[in-house]
Amino acid sequence: MNILAEQVLSLLHIDEPKLQFRFNQRMEHPKDGLFLFGPYDTKNAGNIRAGVIGTKDGIQKLENWVKKIQSYIEPASSKPNHTAFPGFEAAFGVKWDSKPWAKIQIDETKLRSAITLANRHEAIYSTVQLFVKPIIEHLSEEAERPDVWFVIIPEMVYLWGRSQSVVPLQDRTESSNKMKKSEAKEWINEPSLFEHLNEQAKIFQYKRDFRALLKAELLNKGQVTQIVRETTLEPSSSRSLQDDATVAWNLCSTTFFKAVGQPWKLANVRSGVCYVGLVFKKNNTELQGKNACCAAQMFLNSGEGFVFKGALGPWYSETDHQFHLNKQESFNLIEKVVDAYKKSHNGESPKELFIHGKTRFDDEEWEGFKSAVDSNTNIVGVRIVPASGGALKLYTQNSYPVVRGTAYIVHEHKGYLWTNGFIPRLQTYPGPETPNPLNIEICKGESEIKTVMQDIMGLTKINFNTCKFADGLPVTLKFADAVGDILTAGPLADIPPLPFKHYI
Repeated sequence: MNILAEQVLSLLHIDEPKLQFRFNQRMEHPKDGLFLFGPYDTKNAGNIRAGVIGTKDGIQKLENWVKKIQSYIEPASSKPNHTAFPGFEAAFGVKWDSKPWAKIQIDETKLRSAITLANRHEAIYSTVQLFVKPIIEHLSEEAERPDVWFVIIPEMVYLWGRSQSVVPLQDRTESSNKMKKSEAKEWINEPSLFEHLNEQAKIFQYKRDFRALLKAELLNKGQVTQIVRETTLEPSSSRSLQDDATVAWNLCSTTFFKAVGQPWKLANVRSGVCYVGLVFKKNNTELQGKNACCAAQMFLNSGEGFVFKGALGPWYSETDHQFHLNKQESFNLIEKVVDAYKKSHNGESPKELFIHGKTRFDDEEWEGFKSAVDSNTNIVGVRIVPASGGALKLYTQNSYPVVRGTAYIVHEHKGYLWTNGFIPRLQTYPGPETPNPLNIEICKGESEIKTVMQDIMGLTKINFNTCKFADGLPVTLKFADAVGDILTAGPLADIPPLPFKHYI
């Protein structure tokens, strides 16, 4: 057999994974399953208890939007990639009263004064505290807690609450804190005898990122948040937005997930399988060589997820620009994962443990991982990275690209998988250009490459933060940067393992 024939035989298609909904019904598309049968998880069914914090206008916009989603919303078109929204209770089987369970109003003038401060570290920190402090006060005063807090932000917070955002000179508010970052590092390392200098230096330990810092500040409070822009609830002409039905599907799905449970789960999964995505993030505020934070995102075969915070350490190499743990921290991190798995599975260890990363694991790292699992657990290390633009392209003779799920097996440990591509159910390819595949490599341990690809296909369908057909990346890696941003947003104390919903 010639080489060309062998290559053709290595080209195959991975079937689209099915999702499970109420009454054990199975569909490919989350919207189909919810529309026809309802959510998978109904054990905590009841009313959605949603708290809201925002300006007077923001709170009113949320109340109006919740009223709107009680009814049928027309799809943007009759094409298969658009689905009507049947109404919240019709789709999810629970009630959501437009009157918030708890309501906290923020003074818009104070909010503007805070977010426009010339010292950007002070601006973000002060703005976050305007939201965090009232929520914490509410929790200390009230016995009943909302299931989820809606944090409604006006456009000024969205525009000026990001790390690289710059407030126009004419809109800036003068800061009382004149300290520079270089001075702050000195006082953080060796505190001053003058407490006011230590207080001024403190804010430089926090990241200039509203979203990440707000979520980080509430991690130890056990509160789940959903940050929403006012213009999402009431679109403005200055912002391009998805159609009303799509917005309803996406925001309602994540609300159900955060307040009640899983709207769907993977069907036809192997039992005893656990997936771990490694998270690394450089931490420029830490001293003494502790330049990065690590964490593990654990996902069960059902889609349920938890995040385990690891130690700060010298994990980032300026030489090869890669992250690697030492043997002890590798052991500590996976030991937490395995212990948590055992607690939820009557003391049984996982049969298979797949660790997903963006770089190949080195020998020291892998020895730590292996020493944390039982001898009856098959542990496999998988490197997953989007293939670079010119690495490999497949073209068809049709107007659409290759079908999602197309796979090219290079050898028993490596292959390419198109998680983006033409989707028959949608009758379209939801992308702007010829899709690139994922480069998938079994770099440690043993497993069949086709099995690994099937698992990755499934893991692209359990992003409960939206209600789309599938993502391009598996959930083990898709939110790695977002989780890392939260864990490095400030000087966090030890954080217990928390459900994944706290981070998205």
